[in-house]
Amino acid sequence: MDFFIHTLSDVQTKQIGSGTRIWQFCVVFAGAKIGANCNICAQVLVENDVVIGDNVTIKSGVQLWDGVRIEDNVFIGPNATFTNDIFPRSKVFPEQFLQTVIKAGASIGANATILPGILIAEGAMVGAGAVVTRSVPPNAIVVGNPARIIGYTNTKSDEFSKEGGNADKRKPPFFDQTSVHGVTTHKFPLVPDIRGNLTVGEFEQHIPFLPKRYFMVFNVPSKETRGEHAHRVCHQFLICVRGNCSVLADDGMNRTEVLLESPDKGIYLPPMVWGVQYKYSDDAVLLVFASHHYDGSDYIRNYSEFLDAVKQQSSTK
Repeated sequence: MDFFIHTLSDVQTKQIGSGTRIWQFCVVFAGAKIGANCNICAQVLVENDVVIGDNVTIKSGVQLWDGVRIEDNVFIGPNATFTNDIFPRSKVFPEQFLQTVIKAGASIGANATILPGILIAEGAMVGAGAVVTRSVPPNAIVVGNPARIIGYTNTKSDEFSKEGGNADKRKPPFFDQTSVHGVTTHKFPLVPDIRGNLTVGEFEQHIPFLPKRYFMVFNVPSKETRGEHAHRVCHQFLICVRGNCSVLADDGMNRTEVLLESPDKGIYLPPMVWGVQYKYSDDAVLLVFASHHYDGSDYIRNYSEFLDAVKQQSSTK
């Protein structure tokens, strides 16, 4: 036997991977599947229809009910609560319990509550005490009740560059490269006047393509996120013409976040960049120029598929 089970635990399953350690006062049902190199701390309960991947850490006081799927390298903090029935009644059982999936590399904070049927995507982080009522996108950080996105993991903040520490030394229009491949931030001329201010940019010069389409996003509740996709061939340019919002850009290797808080600022998102817009102010109006007419097949809406496409693109270069 190449795994460890404490003598004060009741472990019925034989499906346990090499190097896994199960500590005292744990109860594990016969149908459960547990991967290799897991650490299951004291007072954890695992029901039958539960699958746990490799290198998973489960802290004390956690119960994993039927329908829970934990992928590799997941951390689950103490007393995190999982559920599998939206309308629970004593002695009344659904035909099938809802499946809750925690994807690879995600972390669940202490005392967090995960409602049934939720997917916590790759690399996401659920804050301590959060109540997660809907699925969490890749790498998102969520907190509160109900949980909302407050940031993304491993994100660099790219400020609009200030030459010599003084933005006035550079005359707009100018642009700066961010840490994400091909993504640039732009500053346009701003002309103040007692009759009203003016800002201007020219397509194919200040904005690096000729648009065929535009759309505006507004009246977004501040807790909501928009975007969450990449384009295969379409270029986009974003300007927050009123209020402010944050733009996340991800090329599959690097991730940056840029605050758009003025109509004389913009961000260019080339094809094959994962984009997310969030942290909208109540009055925010986001204007987006697109290089192509709408084509649903141009969208990549799943982050794992996006990463696969990036790898495939890199291998053909």
